[in-house]
Parts: sequence; C-alpha cells; structure tokens
Amino acid sequence: MAQASPSKKIQPADEASIKTMPVDQMSADDAAAELMRLAKIIGEADKAYYQDDASTIIDAEYDDLRRRNLLIEERFPKLIRDDSPSKRVGAPLSTKFPKIRHAVPMLSLDNAFDDEDVMEFASRVRRFLGLEDDADLAFTAEPKIDGLSANLRYEKGTLIHGVTRGDGNEGEDVTSNLLTIDEIPKHLDNAPDILEIRGEVYMSHTDFIDVNKQRAINDPDKPQFANPRNAAAGSLRQLDSAITRQRPLKFFAYSWGETSSPIAKTQFKAIEKMANWGFSTNPQTALCNSVEDLIAHYQSINDARSTLPYDIDGVVYKVDRLDYQARLGFVSRAPRWAIAHKFAAERAVTQLLAIDIQVGRTGAMTPVARLQPVTVGGVVVSNATLHNQDEIERKDIRIGDSVIVQRAGDVIPQVVEVVKDKRAKSAAVYQFPETCPVCNSVAIRAQNAKGELDAVRRCTGGLICPAQAVERLKHFVARKTLDIEGLGIKQIESFYEQGIISQPADIYTLEERQTSGEIDLYTYKLDKDGNPALKDGKPQATNQKSIENLFKAIKERRSPPLYRFIHALGIRHIGETNARLFAENYGSFADFQKAGERAADPEASERETMLSIDGVGELVALGVIEFFREDHNKDAVARLLEKVDPAPFVREQGNDSPVTGKIVVFTGKLELMTRDEAKARATRLGAKVAGSVSGKTDILIAGEGAGSKLKKAESLGVSVMTEAEWLAFIE
Repeated sequence: MAQASPSKKIQPADEASIKTMPVDQMSADDAAAELMRLAKIIGEADKAYYQDDASTIIDAEYDDLRRRNLLIEERFPKLIRDDSPSKRVGAPLSTKFPKIRHAVPMLSLDNAFDDEDVMEFASRVRRFLGLEDDADLAFTAEPKIDGLSANLRYEKGTLIHGVTRGDGNEGEDVTSNLLTIDEIPKHLDNAPDILEIRGEVYMSHTDFIDVNKQRAINDPDKPQFANPRNAAAGSLRQLDSAITRQRPLKFFAYSWGETSSPIAKTQFKAIEKMANWGFSTNPQTALCNSVEDLIAHYQSINDARSTLPYDIDGVVYKVDRLDYQARLGFVSRAPRWAIAHKFAAERAVTQLLAIDIQVGRTGAMTPVARLQPVTVGGVVVSNATLHNQDEIERKDIRIGDSVIVQRAGDVIPQVVEVVKDKRAKSAAVYQFPETCPVCNSVAIRAQNAKGELDAVRRCTGGLICPAQAVERLKHFVARKTLDIEGLGIKQIESFYEQGIISQPADIYTLEERQTSGEIDLYTYKLDKDGNPALKDGKPQATNQKSIENLFKAIKERRSPPLYRFIHALGIRHIGETNARLFAENYGSFADFQKAGERAADPEASERETMLSIDGVGELVALGVIEFFREDHNKDAVARLLEKVDPAPFVREQGNDSPVTGKIVVFTGKLELMTRDEAKARATRLGAKVAGSVSGKTDILIAGEGAGSKLKKAESLGVSVMTEAEWLAFIE
C-alpha cells in the first residue's frame, strides 16, 4: 500500500539522530558520541543535585539517562570514558564546607528495572561465587529512601564527624548540622573503637508541607522547596546550623564504612545491631531467601508506597552474608553484591502524527515517531524511538495510530504498542524508504556471515551524502578526537554549506586559502544558531582575533596523538578505546594502515595479528578492513597526511603490581575461585585479561583440563602458571 502523506517529513542527521538512536543499532562511533553527550548531561544534573540541592531533571528521566549510558557501555565496554557516570558517584564538591576523605568510598548502586533484571542479578551472584542453583543464598530487601546520604564516624563510641557522600571519595563536613538530628546518637555503647555508620537524611511528607508553609510566611521572597529530598538536602547543607535545627530532619541507618572490628556476620544482623545502638532502621527491611521472596516484598512495598510517610523510588537488595559481599567486591562505582530495583516507568496514550527518518554519520537510518505532546512521568514527550524497520513492521505501527508510550531504559521514550481498537480504517501500512532522504542514494540492509539481515538500513552514499559528510567533520574536530577549538557544530555546518570545508584535509588549508584570497572567513560571524549574526539588520564581520585563534588551534593539531587521529577518522566500530588499542599495538599510523590493507586477505598474518589484540574482534577488524578497502577513504587519508603528522605511540611503564600492563589468559577449570572472580581480581591489579593466546600474551593461568590454549602458549614460549602459582605470584 502507498505510504501515508504525513510520513514524508524527513530530517537530515544532527545530534538528535544519535540521541534518539536505539542502542542496538549504534556503531562504535555513534556510541562514543552519545556517551560523551550523556556524560555531560548527567554531570550537570549531578552538580545541580549534589551541590545545589536542586533537581534539573526528574528522577525517572535521570534513571533513564544512566540506564542508557549503562546499556551503551555494556555493548561497547572499550568505549567507557574516563569521566563516565558509571565510574562516578555524586559530583565535584562545592567550596561551602571543609572536605573530609572517606576511609571507605561511598559508592552508588546499579539498577534493576524489571523482574528479569533481578533474576539476572541473583544468577550473576551465584555464577561469580560458584554456587549451585539449589545452594542457600539469602538477601535483605529495604526501601530506597529518596534523601541525602551521610557517613557518621564514631571513635571510642563518640561521634567525631559527619560527612555527605560528595563525589564518593570525599565529602563535605556537615557535623554541626548532623548533630541537630535527634535520630542520630551522639554516643554509642559497646561499639568498636572505630565505627562508621551510613544512612539517609530525609524529611517526611508532613514535615515537608509544614516547612514550606513556614517558608512562605517567614521568607516569602524565596522559592518553595520542590520536594522533600531538596528540602532535606538544603537543610543539611546550611552554613548556619541554627537553621538546620529548625528543620525536622530524620535519619535511617542502613550500612557502614570503616570498622576496627566486624559488627556482624550478615547484613540483616548488622541492621539489628545498629538498632540496638539507638539508630532508626527501616521497619520495611526484610530477610528474603529467594528471588521470588525479593520480588514479592518489592510488590508489597510498591503497593504501600502511597501510604508511607516518606519518598522512596525503589527497593534495595543486598547479599546477606558479609563474607560473600567481601568476595564479590565492587565494579566501578557500585558493589556486585547489591542492586536497586526501581519502580516501573509510567505510560501514557497519545497519537502518532508522523514518522521522520534521521541519517547518522555511518549512514544508519533511524525512524523517529513525532507524537502529539503528552506528559509521561512528569516530562512532556513529543518524540519516541521506533528503533528500526523490523520494529515498525512487528508492532504494525501506522501514521495516525493511538500508541502507548513509556519512558524506561532509554533516554528517548519508546512506543510500546498500538491501541488497535482506536485505529482509523484509512490508516496505511508504513513503507520504510529504500533511498536516503538526504542524498537519494540507495539504502540497504546488509547481510551478516549467517545470511541474516542487519536490523539497520544504511545509506550507501558515504562521503557524497551531506548528512554523513557533515557528521564526519563534526566528529573529526570533536573534543575526544582532534579537539580543534573554534570549529563547533554550527561553524562546521556553515563552512560545509558554503563549500569551504568538505573533507578533514580542507581544515588544514584554511589559512593558506585565506591568505591567497581563495576564501574569505571574515565575511560574517555566526550567532548561536549558526546564522549570520546581525547588527542593525546587517551581517557582522568575524573579528580578526577569532580567525587568528582558529588558525592557531589548527596548527596545534598538526601532530595529534596517534589514537586521537585514528579515532577522528570515523572508522566504523572504532571509538576512543579501540583507537587506543590500535595505537598501542601498531605504534605508527603507517603500520596501522598497512595492517588494515593487508588484513583484507583472510589468510594474511596481519589479520590474525589484528584479531589477537585483546578487545578487537571480527566486527572491529572488519570496520578497519572495509575503511581501507575504499579508494575514496585512502585518498582522503593521503590528503590529510600531507598536512598532519600523527605522533607515534610511546608506551608508559607502570609498576603498580607485578602484573600491571601484562596480558593474561585463563584456561581450564579453576578450583580456588570462579573464572569471573579471577578475571576481576586480575583486572583490579592492572592486568589485561584476554580470551585467546597470541604472541603478545604474557601469562597463561592453566586450570584443570587446559587444552589447546595451553599447547599454543607452550609453543609460543608464553609463561604458564597453575592457579596456585598465580595466586602466590599476585599476593
């Protein structure tokens, strides 16, 4: 059937094409760009939340942002950024209070969004510990209070200081304010000489209403507190503790930091011990002996949520045995032994007005639903992802349909399903375009080695497609690649439209062409929207200083680090982390390019060498091979290398542990710990864990039943250790 006319609205790619792209359709480059965007947004939200006691986005949207970041990092683990939200707790500290470093970091929690996530969490714990399915494994379950975390340090029973979570490693000293809270004991009897109690400072619903009433009377010019959490955080972080004393703050204890001696053998018994010391502990905390018990308790708390006197946003599950917690340890910003089961996302019904196709830098064509604006979870939603062609066909989504929209797991809302009993008889089946809406090139769905169609339809236009060309240029000058100051998104778009820049090499000839009179960069400057800046109705000329600064920035990037240069080329599946791997393993761009060209031969040794790099699989290698197979790419690189000389990679020596920087491989059955536990421990010590043996492998740890990997290691002269020898070596 013919496509309904409203769906013909088409948009070229821009930042939204990645922002709305489903994670399972992302290339490595798309993922890197989105991770950079998410790090910025989440960082700003964290600063507002932790420093300014203000929420710039609602909790559900914040959870969605973190969830999307996590999904991308799980799919592209080599792209995890140094400033990733998954590595960070809280935000950089303000200068209002003295700082105190936590003896034990105050980490955050990973999230579960449905029952399947909870079951996977329990299975993951069992796999890590090597427990059979029928082995006893108990958990505690407690409401997740929406307040402000605090750490209380007692020495010889006396409260010495109280500190906020801060950035997880260092917090703000708010001792005088915490001393005003009646539910925090000032002295403990029969406590370890050193004991840190952790919990949540919060404000009840009734007290929150009263505080806002008093604020309206006493400080009518000041805004009302937005919610109990903001009121509690703002009260605790007052410079004048007399103001804090006037605010009815409460405290629930639920955990601990440094202790000079153990306080219990289980989480549940530790909570009971805290209650005996005089702390308030949550009466909704329960000991559960199965996943089914956890989910049942979660449902009972969810059902009672509206009757609770305080705000909660989920239920926290923790492995009960503390010796198991110690073995499980931590990953990045969160413990392996705990997870927060968040409450379900809200849904709403609205009308689908049109379907737009957005073209990304790699040619991926992503369908986006344009919706009649509707409020979902406190946020007005007007766009939703439709994922891909198969998803539209599977759900039978048509223009004009009434659809159910939810916000969960992705930043961009999802169309869950069609309300078919409201469908108009005239609604036509949507026909996904088979040509690019920007350059009109053929759009194809490639087949994998198994003959299965790729979920994504891609434009074949490559560099001739303006959507891809402009996005590639933006990527080339971005902060994580060449980082050329003065060439922002709007500037690149303007230069491309004027024909000033069409390929990366053109950037390095700007000064030469300006001097010769071939181009005139002084004609006008741009406003924030990328249009000519006007004054009295006339375009304003760009000032000379701006142009000089641009030329200077370009000169400073004529010898970029090798990994940045590789990353900047926009090779499919090559993000910052993979670019670093190639830089480390090849040392120079000439060797990298030579390997990429020769690896096109499946029998070539260069292909085997590339695939032996820890973290480089078939998909990544294929991205390099395909890039250097195209003559237009090699021509563009050749032009670029006439102006740019990437700096060779120089390896930094580390000495943190005997295995720092070593590539290790585990094979066979391990007896003293599980494979996951062994890998985690090696990684913590700075080793790189690989899945296969190659000439670059430093150590092979051979367990019972070691086979082909052991033989290959012996033939290559790789150092081989038993599990016991390995443990003795690293200890």
